Amino acid sequence: MAFKNFKGYLLAAIAAAAYGTNPVFAIPLYEHGMNPNSVLLFRYLIGLPILACIMKARNISFAIKKEEILKVVILGFLMAISSLTLFESYKFMNSGIASTLLFVYPIMVAVLMIFLFHERFKISVGLCLIIMSFGLFLLMNPQGEESLSLIGILLVMVSAGTYAIYIIFVNVSKTIREIPTTKLLFYVLSAGTFFYVCLIPCGFELTLPEQNLDWLSLTALAIIPTVLSLACTTRAIQLIGSTPTAIFGALEPVSAVILSVAVLGQSLTTRDLLGGLFIIIATTIVVADNSVDRIILHVRKMFPKRRKR
Repeated sequence: MAFKNFKGYLLAAIAAAAYGTNPVFAIPLYEHGMNPNSVLLFRYLIGLPILACIMKARNISFAIKKEEILKVVILGFLMAISSLTLFESYKFMNSGIASTLLFVYPIMVAVLMIFLFHERFKISVGLCLIIMSFGLFLLMNPQGEESLSLIGILLVMVSAGTYAIYIIFVNVSKTIREIPTTKLLFYVLSAGTFFYVCLIPCGFELTLPEQNLDWLSLTALAIIPTVLSLACTTRAIQLIGSTPTAIFGALEPVSAVILSVAVLGQSLTTRDLLGGLFIIIATTIVVADNSVDRIILHVRKMFPKRRKR
């Protein structure tokens, strides 16, 4: 495996694991009276100076070309809508289930890339999507008699759809691919911040952190699932493409389950373990896609179709 591909897979895995920390930091802020729009606004505001410092340290110019502005703004709005709808869904359903449902987006990415951009369909991709879907189904396990909220599901589907479009946009736009990762993320968050500010006079009340611990949670949100995760995602797309990066995103529910056990003290069921195992198998297939395709084709040749008489 080429080092470039290995680096891309590693970054995609780190991005997924980091994004899985969202509910751990966001839910306590809701319990202290903050709403999703305010949480995300502070998350982005804290993330911006961090990215600015990184750019300054790496001597990355803040200058942006005219032809880049509109595309970066679109990406920022897509990311802002995806984050807001996901965080809103936490109010209507279990955050772990919401985070799991979100990962229908790899399927959306794969289908859109095939139909809109004529990406070659690989047998290994189809196989891993089936295995991944089964793993997600096992992880999506409501507690007791809890039922899934229709509003919550719709919000997550909007989040997944806008994130899928974001990933594809980054992959297919030559202009975007040429922008350094940190610089791109800085302007994406800037556009997202503007979006959240515009929502305040539209009825989304601005709520402030009540405790010092809330500021710590917001800072963690800004660093781990925002700066770290989005930077790794963007760079992974540039290295290995949108479909493999999206499929690796399915590792996020696995990290969410592990964090629920380690941080929140929840129990780990056999169903959770099997779901995580299927997702790991699916992502392994992505890494070894060429080898898997050759094996599948070899097996198919062993069983040739009978000719009709």
